[in-house]
Amino acid sequence: MTDARSVLAERLAAVRSRIAGACSRAGRAPSDVTLVAVTKTVSAEVAALAVELGAPHLGENRPQELWKKAAAVPGATWHLIGHLQRNKIDRTAPLVALVHSVDSERLLLALDTFGRAAGAPVPVLLEVNCSGEASKGGFDPAAVPALGDALAALAGVSVRGLMTMAAYDANPEATRPTFARLRALRDALRARTGLPLPELSMGMSNDFEVAVEEGATLVRLGTVLFEGLEGDR
Repeated sequence: MTDARSVLAERLAAVRSRIAGACSRAGRAPSDVTLVAVTKTVSAEVAALAVELGAPHLGENRPQELWKKAAAVPGATWHLIGHLQRNKIDRTAPLVALVHSVDSERLLLALDTFGRAAGAPVPVLLEVNCSGEASKGGFDPAAVPALGDALAALAGVSVRGLMTMAAYDANPEATRPTFARLRALRDALRARTGLPLPELSMGMSNDFEVAVEEGATLVRLGTVLFEGLEGDR
C-alpha cells in the first residue's frame, strides 16, 4: 500500500490547499470546514490510510458497508451520507457521529424514537432537494420552514443543520445557486427555531470549492481522493 499511501497523501494535501483557497476567498478559516472522505468505492485498508494521514472523518452511503468498515477501521469518525432505512437505525445510529441524510418526516420521527429510548439524541442533518431533481431525495425546500415548527419537540434528535447535493455540471460555478439556497434556508430556519444549526453539508468532488465559498462546513469528497485506489473489497 506504499504507492496508495503516497498518492492519497498528495491528494489530501491538494484538497486541503483548495479548501484553504476557497476559505480565503470567502473570508473564512479553513478550520471551519470538515473534510468527509467518502470511502464507498474503496477497501477498509484504503479507508484506514485516510485516517492515518489525518483525515479521520469518513463517509459511507450504505449502512451495511458502514457497519463493516466501522469494525475494521479504528480511529475513524463515521458519517452516514446515504439513505437510511428505518429498520437499520438501531445498528447504524450508535456508530455514527452524524446522519447527513434525513430525508423524510417518517425517518426523523423514527430517529427521535430511537434517541429517546437510548437516552442520547441522534445528531442529524435534514436533507433538502435544493436542485429540484426528481432523481434526488430530500425535503422540498418549501416544506422546510413548517418542518422547523416541529423540531423543538424532538428530544431524541439533535438537528445540526442541512444537507444538499447540487446537480452535476461541468462548470462548478453553475452549482452556486443551489448552495446559496441551502444557506438561505438554514438561516431562515435558524431564525424561526432559535436552534444554532451550525452545519451545512454540501459540496462534492466537482464543486466543493464553490460550496465552501457559499458556507459549507462539511464537504463530502470521494472521487478526488480515491479514484484508482479501490483496493480489495
